[in-house]
Amino acid sequence: MKSSNGIRANDSSLDSPYFNKLSAQQCEKLHNASLEILERTGVRLFDPEAVELLRNAGAFISEENRVRIPSGLVEKAFTTVPKRVVLCNRFGERVIFLEDHRSFYGPGSDCLHLMDHRTGARRQPVLQDLVEGMTVCDALPNIDFVMSLILPNDVNQAIAERYQMEAMLSYTTKPIVFVTYDFEGCVDAVEMAEAVVGSPEALRQNPLIACYINVTTGLKHNAEALQKLLYLAGKGLPAIYVPVVSGGMTGPVTLAGDMACVNAGVLTGLVLSQLKREGAPFIMPGWGGEALDMRTMVGPYCAPDLRGMAMALAHYYNLPAFGYAGASESKLVDSQSGAEPVLTLVSETLAGANLIHDLGYLESGMTYSFVQLVLCDEIVSWIRNFMAGIEINDETLALDLIDKMGPDGQYLDSEHTLAHFRERWYPRVFERDNYDNWLGRGGKSFAERASDRVNEILAEHKPAMLTKDVQEKVNAIVRRAEQKLKS
Repeated sequence: MKSSNGIRANDSSLDSPYFNKLSAQQCEKLHNASLEILERTGVRLFDPEAVELLRNAGAFISEENRVRIPSGLVEKAFTTVPKRVVLCNRFGERVIFLEDHRSFYGPGSDCLHLMDHRTGARRQPVLQDLVEGMTVCDALPNIDFVMSLILPNDVNQAIAERYQMEAMLSYTTKPIVFVTYDFEGCVDAVEMAEAVVGSPEALRQNPLIACYINVTTGLKHNAEALQKLLYLAGKGLPAIYVPVVSGGMTGPVTLAGDMACVNAGVLTGLVLSQLKREGAPFIMPGWGGEALDMRTMVGPYCAPDLRGMAMALAHYYNLPAFGYAGASESKLVDSQSGAEPVLTLVSETLAGANLIHDLGYLESGMTYSFVQLVLCDEIVSWIRNFMAGIEINDETLALDLIDKMGPDGQYLDSEHTLAHFRERWYPRVFERDNYDNWLGRGGKSFAERASDRVNEILAEHKPAMLTKDVQEKVNAIVRRAEQKLKS
């Protein structure tokens, strides 16, 4: 297993806290268990191209689509898959580096409801909400990438992902993790991104996008997921391949068995991506199949059980990992919705997740909240300061200054204080003032202050827009999908 307990900053080695939930020996056991599942039990693949790729590579095929994958194919895939993935912003600048324990943060996708920050009401979202959400994401300094937040209710649901992609490309310059419900939607999304960056080759060299692919289970891979995976691999674009296993329902309820099934599915995707195109970028899901809460039958986003297990495996493999944190099971912005993002964001960062999504979720991923997103942005700001390490040198020790000031000295107006006081962490929305000053400003709760921050962004922030000709190319792909539905 790769060890990394430090980061580099200003040419000084700074120790930062990280933890591994699993030992190297435990990771090896899980890896070998996943190989045994692939060789003995096998997986069902509902795409002919995927089956043929594996057949030609030496896998064993039975019952048309049941495939047993030799461990040698898995080991070979590890020799060609990139160990790091870089994502770029709309300008082609390399801004997200998925490597080692570096963490980057963003929202989730496709919520069916929105907690309206203006009224406090939970309602169905519309496309304008997505435009506003992208504007907020674009402005928040600790949101590094975007996802679609909500599923707009005022567009044709059969092509909703085209409208989502159009809004994401138009109202933020940050890297995009996109989700589509069918293969054609994935192709259109990639074509839209190619139009924005200029060409397929430009997108491959400087990927603005990565695709999140949900898979039926670890051992059953639906056609749409496989088609998207192979298409993206052929294009040389990053894919996040996520087998959805529910412990106790579609996989064992025990943590180890659950994780072994998930990982078998991940390794299947890894092998296929490398068979399609050696060197295709592949991002592991940094979680395993969460068990439904047997009391409510709700799939939890904030359970501690499996958190960190898949991340430990990703680091064992030395592959980039897609994490999840910043969500809450609560139905509104309250104490629970504050506690759960702190617990999950801190633990996911300490575990070394690279691309952490779901910031801003309420109601177990059913409701999105811009206010909650502002909360998460503030939490991430705190975490980044905490994880940055401490620089100790002559300037920061300030021994000469201490000696000059002596026992009775005060440092408030010293040049050293003026030069360095901004290095301390200062909150943007969290309240630190005394009671009377707070009351004098209206005595607002955190939710009220965060709502004010959202309104401030929407009033003042202007995202960099696409040029007219590029915007027309993007819009034309959406219109084409609309016309196809009518024909």
